[in-house]
Amino acid sequence: MTTLSASRLALLPGAVVVFFLPAWLGGSQALYSAAVLIAIMAVMAYGLDVIVSDLGEVSLGHTVFFAAGAYVTALLATRAGAGAWLTLAASIAVALALAAVIGLITLRLREFVFSLVTYAVAVVAMTLAANWTFLGGSDGIRGLPTLDLSIGGWPLNAGNDQTLWPYAFALLAITLYLVDRFRHSRLGQAALMVHLNPRLATMNGIDPLRVRLQVFLFSAPITACAGWLYAYQRAYVSADILETYFLILMLTAVVLIGRRQLLGPLLATALVLIQEKFFSFGGYIDKIVLGSLLILVLAFFPQGLMGLLATRRKRPKAMATTLENSK
Repeated sequence: MTTLSASRLALLPGAVVVFFLPAWLGGSQALYSAAVLIAIMAVMAYGLDVIVSDLGEVSLGHTVFFAAGAYVTALLATRAGAGAWLTLAASIAVALALAAVIGLITLRLREFVFSLVTYAVAVVAMTLAANWTFLGGSDGIRGLPTLDLSIGGWPLNAGNDQTLWPYAFALLAITLYLVDRFRHSRLGQAALMVHLNPRLATMNGIDPLRVRLQVFLFSAPITACAGWLYAYQRAYVSADILETYFLILMLTAVVLIGRRQLLGPLLATALVLIQEKFFSFGGYIDKIVLGSLLILVLAFFPQGLMGLLATRRKRPKAMATTLENSK
């Protein structure tokens, strides 16, 4: 058994604990609601994590894919009576189409300009969502049915957060698996090379633009799937899902624990949402806390909390080496 497969197997007991944790803590609707929301927002963040951590770009427009999944689901479910499997497939398809268009336009740009253009895309999307009557305008789209993924005679539906939790957990588990496989794939390795040394990547026959577009196409459906499930949990979709809160939450989830940490976005999302759900200081203050946390991490701990721990571990070793050399 390889070290990689052994490390994956080591996650299984933790996954079992996480799945049953809401029930073990009392099984209240508040706990299940928090668990479902953490899973959804973590999946949302993993889509951005791939772009930031593996490609080295900061997309400020990833909320567009989250909103696309939610709006496509709401429109098809309420106006066409589409089932959850169809809305899921449509959310992925629309996210891929948007990613192709946005990617072809923006991925030729780098760093600050790329971030600025993607943010402009998000602003345009929010303006359209808030004012276009087809998307519900400022009133949004209401009356979504409950999640129903039934296959044949096998009922798979969820009418509340407790019954929705297994599906949110499954979506999170699939996302973790896909991100892990991506990082050990040729595309993942090529993305990292394009990020760290574009010239070396080109010398090795890698087309940076093509790789960047492929990674963008991989990341967008992940975030869109989070929007798909969020629409069913909330039973209501409006332009507020394009607010900067979701963008800041995604960015904080990516950088708080540390980049390229498989469980990093999940742990960071859990920390933020547990504080907001159970130790809230009030809506506006919570947003200030979230924004301040992102500023502090970027300013003082750019490698995240894992980087801070690694630095502390290195200090005793460095001091020991210095003492030995001084003898």
